Amino acid sequence: MKILHVVASYKPAYVYGGPIMSAAMLCEQLVKTGQQVQVYTTTANGATELDVATGKPIDVDGVPVTYFPRKTKDHSHLSPGLLKAVYRDAKKFDVVHVHAWWNLAVVLACFAALKRGVPVVISPRGTLSPYSFQNKNTAVKSLMHRISMPFLKKSHFHVTSVHEQEAVKAVVTGKSITNIPNFVKLPPLKQNSDESHRSDVFKLLFFSRIEEKKGLDILIRSLKLIKFPFQLTVAGSGTEDYVNELKALAIENGVDDKITWTGFVNEEKFNLLNNNDLFVLPSYDENFGNAVIESLSVGTAVLISNGVGLAGYVSINELGWVCENNEATIATHINNIIGTQTTELDRIRQSAPSIIYRHFEGSALVKKYINMYQQIITS
Repeated sequence: MKILHVVASYKPAYVYGGPIMSAAMLCEQLVKTGQQVQVYTTTANGATELDVATGKPIDVDGVPVTYFPRKTKDHSHLSPGLLKAVYRDAKKFDVVHVHAWWNLAVVLACFAALKRGVPVVISPRGTLSPYSFQNKNTAVKSLMHRISMPFLKKSHFHVTSVHEQEAVKAVVTGKSITNIPNFVKLPPLKQNSDESHRSDVFKLLFFSRIEEKKGLDILIRSLKLIKFPFQLTVAGSGTEDYVNELKALAIENGVDDKITWTGFVNEEKFNLLNNNDLFVLPSYDENFGNAVIESLSVGTAVLISNGVGLAGYVSINELGWVCENNEATIATHINNIIGTQTTELDRIRQSAPSIIYRHFEGSALVKKYINMYQQIITS
């Protein structure tokens, strides 16, 4: 098969977090199976641009990636060069797979491919949900949604969880919808020992992009209700204004001395995850949650809100706890875990890595993606 992936940002623009890593891993796995894959993307790298050659394919970990300059330096990612290339080249491919929504690079590429008569797969990656419509630029999103609805109805959808599937169905009905988990980079599998590595201070970890929907504000407010000695590490990056707002919130709640802000962590992330007792992600809305799988892959249990796409998976496989995303509930769970459920932490540390490898090993997942493409092409 010949598959064109269109995404507003691609490696090494790691500032955008999990979604670009999942898209990149999908492309890399497809190439390994012999599929003919190309990626069209922009030079977006937050407020700056990637220092890469543009307009011609570059080998990025085995995947031919063409970067196009963008005209806007914000999340609209307008790139006339990318749009022109998609319209010119779309018919060379069996299917065009676009990632995320609400940015012009992807939305216009979707329109162009459909105009050329090529089937389109949309992976919303959390951007098409009732929460998304209520959070930021609501008027613009509403207008864009009305304009794009005819194209959305002609597209196929790929979602990464039951939670996201229900969210997408609430706002649009496409030609089909397929639920396949994200690819997540995993460390080498190892068996953890029976010995606990906990100290007298319970170590909590928030490991994610720092933005409003992640619920870090709720976690910070919950800390004043925790009855045991603890330390929270916040690993991730966000806008300077919002991070400062959260630091002020910590001071206001009298817990600033209990929080360590490490900034963005990449290469050492698995050591960081392994060295903490509990990973906490109280997101308002999360289509999947790559970091949840990363944490469990080293055996660190998770406490996540029911707004995280993997909440059902965590509950069914008994790999942590699921809660409402409010400060009282989060604090109650943390107090119970520290006070009475440390044996559960030890059980999860030993059992979780092998469970995660069984469910998220790459070669098994890629077959599901290939089957999805084949069904879309034949339909």
